[in-house]
Amino acid sequence: MNVVLIVGSAPDAVRINSLDLSLFSSSVAINNAWKLRQDLDYAIYPEDFPTQRQPKNFHVKKKIITAKDYVPIQNKFGGFVYAGGTMAFTAGYWALGILKPDVIAYLGCDMIYSENQSHFYGNGKADPLREDITLQSLEAKSARLLAVAKLNHCTIVNLSKQNQSRLLFPKLAIEKFNKKQNILNFVKKSKFQLDLQVVKKVLRIEKKLAYMVPSGKYWKVIKKFDPLKLNEIDNYWLKTPLNV
Repeated sequence: MNVVLIVGSAPDAVRINSLDLSLFSSSVAINNAWKLRQDLDYAIYPEDFPTQRQPKNFHVKKKIITAKDYVPIQNKFGGFVYAGGTMAFTAGYWALGILKPDVIAYLGCDMIYSENQSHFYGNGKADPLREDITLQSLEAKSARLLAVAKLNHCTIVNLSKQNQSRLLFPKLAIEKFNKKQNILNFVKKSKFQLDLQVVKKVLRIEKKLAYMVPSGKYWKVIKKFDPLKLNEIDNYWLKTPLNV
């Protein structure tokens, strides 16, 4: 089983310290999450990530992933306008395209922000909640990633114990990751299905609309995109997961 862990910066991301990372083929830290452990494989962050917060090469085992790495991969899966311009989704598509996993497990990416503590390191900027035409529905963007992964023979799960999440991924208790056999059993028994007719329809709509920005810098041509049409696409994606 090729299992990839993606960890974000929510307060419960600290639960990564209870995980045996040897059970994962690769681990990917988003933005500040590289600070959680010294044995993570990849760190991924956007071009505007402050220099003082960027990890040094010795803080990750394999590679630091930047825009030059993830933009081409994101484009292969439809581009940022359809996928959602925030790193939780970008990391998922990058992992799907490069690491070719059977399972992607998310931790600390629920995008629910408390006033008392928004991130594991205190309070920070809630990037997914910013005004952005590509983020009108975080739920829809998670449904898209879930569907695209499934079409690529990959199951996505959420290791969160939080009562709320903007991610529509099926939840799996972190304790189930004590053996790879448990992960395999979960995948085999998963009742998750896609409405393939809706998936094919919405992918055709996306292709016809052709909201593609090869550079990834969609905000520079934002006026070209119709928010109502993107909302229509989101509504279709929300119909694609069955039995989640």
